[in-house]
Amino acid sequence: MVDALAWSTPRMAGPGRPRKGWLMHRFTVWAPSAREVSVAVRLPDSGDGTQVPMEPSGSGWWRADVDTPGSTAHGTDYAFHLDGGAARPDPRSLWQPHGVHEPSRVFDAGLFAWTDDGWQGRDVRSSVIYELHIGTFTDAGTLDAAQERLDHLVSLGVDMVELMPVAAFPGRWGWGYDGVDLYAVHEPYGGPAALQRFVNACHRRGLGVVLDVVYNHLGPSGNYLSEFGPYFTDKHHTPWGQAVNLDDEGSAEVRRFIIDNALRWFRDFHIDALRLDAVHELKDDSPTHILTELATETASLASELGRPLGLIAESDLNDPRMITAVDDGGLGMTAQWDDDVHHALHALLTGEKQGYYVDFGDLDTLAKAMTRAFVHDGGYSTFRGQDWGRPVDPERHRGHSFVVYAQDHDQVGNRATGDRPISTTGAGLAAVAAALILTSPYTPMIFMGEEWGTDTPWQYFCDHTEPELAEAIREGRRREFAEHGWADDVPDPLSPSTRDASVLQWDQISREPHQRLLAWYRDLISLRRREPDLQDDRLGAVQVSYDEEARWLVMHRGAFRVAANLADAGQHVPLDGEPVLAAVAWDGALLERNGVRLPGRSAAVIRVLA
Repeated sequence: MVDALAWSTPRMAGPGRPRKGWLMHRFTVWAPSAREVSVAVRLPDSGDGTQVPMEPSGSGWWRADVDTPGSTAHGTDYAFHLDGGAARPDPRSLWQPHGVHEPSRVFDAGLFAWTDDGWQGRDVRSSVIYELHIGTFTDAGTLDAAQERLDHLVSLGVDMVELMPVAAFPGRWGWGYDGVDLYAVHEPYGGPAALQRFVNACHRRGLGVVLDVVYNHLGPSGNYLSEFGPYFTDKHHTPWGQAVNLDDEGSAEVRRFIIDNALRWFRDFHIDALRLDAVHELKDDSPTHILTELATETASLASELGRPLGLIAESDLNDPRMITAVDDGGLGMTAQWDDDVHHALHALLTGEKQGYYVDFGDLDTLAKAMTRAFVHDGGYSTFRGQDWGRPVDPERHRGHSFVVYAQDHDQVGNRATGDRPISTTGAGLAAVAAALILTSPYTPMIFMGEEWGTDTPWQYFCDHTEPELAEAIREGRRREFAEHGWADDVPDPLSPSTRDASVLQWDQISREPHQRLLAWYRDLISLRRREPDLQDDRLGAVQVSYDEEARWLVMHRGAFRVAANLADAGQHVPLDGEPVLAAVAWDGALLERNGVRLPGRSAAVIRVLA
């Protein structure tokens, strides 16, 4: 990396000093096992290049001072040579304009003229979050193109935009979970300057930004970290092989690498929250877990910046310690994704019971998910073959600390054909799912296109050029899908047509039933925002009544009842109070004494008098 402090430190001209109008800039890299290190630098204006030996500076770090023209090294290309080896990108590279195998480029984050001085930030808890993938949100697949759709999100009622990973990864297209330059922004998306423009545009519209980051593994192509130092360890293993080194020899600098990365997104890119991928694979037996350390430093930076900064964990552990404050012995995450709510809803509405859906699919399970967050909270998990999870304390843990969804990138994209739930459920049950998620005591999240019931699939795709790696990915996806009974008709993840088929079709919005479903989402979000009863996140205040045989369910939210008829035929759904107002209704609800008549596959949110 380039020391930003050195950028603003002029040196006097003379022997060994920069020429007039030039400044000395410091390049640094951590390479504790190297015997010699040099940095190759190519100047942005002249194109002249030089290779400069680096000097040890303690604790495995190397440094070299190189004179470059002007007041900033911005635009200067550079790469490191370890023990005379091939040129390698900087592990902390901020810019990879030519791809992950090529030299790094200096990026001066301070050059951007931010206009969000009045932005006070936004707490992820209780926000309506919208998850999107830059590469398929628009046909162009860039951050600048995504800006053009932000007004749609504002009119929908979204509070925060969640970007799937943007760290540099191999090729043109991909999900982003195989990133290898964690400090850089994928150049085909527009690079780091485009991310600054995007965040600034979001803040101008009152939208917060969540960034998905991956610290549990790196992708298989372009990952040169092991050449620089002990970034990985055999002490632990993950589904991707060696674990990231968080507690073995040399782990102090690896932990710093991760924490510095997180803080940089907050500070230099004005990101409001990070979504941390699969934190259960951050194997750490240290006295202080990496998540706790990250939570503590994030809180300190939030105090310094004067705005809230959030950490959302994706965790498979079903352990409320994840969202318990550090001072109370927890890991200190602001919120966590809750797959159990998704599984309970999805299995019930689609009838799918294979794979990890095996313990889900009835109204009793959904009722537990909607009132206690976790279904597996200490009992037996058939899919895992063991007892799993710990119970949530409804008096201690608040609903807004759990992010819930009817769709997300995993639950759609990890299906063989990437088919959306609406392809199975139809618009009526899609409307039921939206009603339950958006009026729940949890923090709701929408996956791009869900709000208008898009039937555009979202499939797994990547762009690796290595033949053996490409075939291994194809075979791995086939095996994974076979476990769910989806062995046939698996799209080729390496084919450009797979990505192209996953691009949102925005022209659907003007047609039915998409237009009507979009209005439904807008009405539900608006109702949630203006009604205190629907903002109440006390889990102990939520009740669910249901009839398994008749297939109806009612969720109690203060003076409101969220009634759902999952049956094909219309029926009377009883309420525990006199209905006075159908605040929002799908497909013509009829208020009746002590209840409501709902058409088949429909829902309504109703205010009652006790």
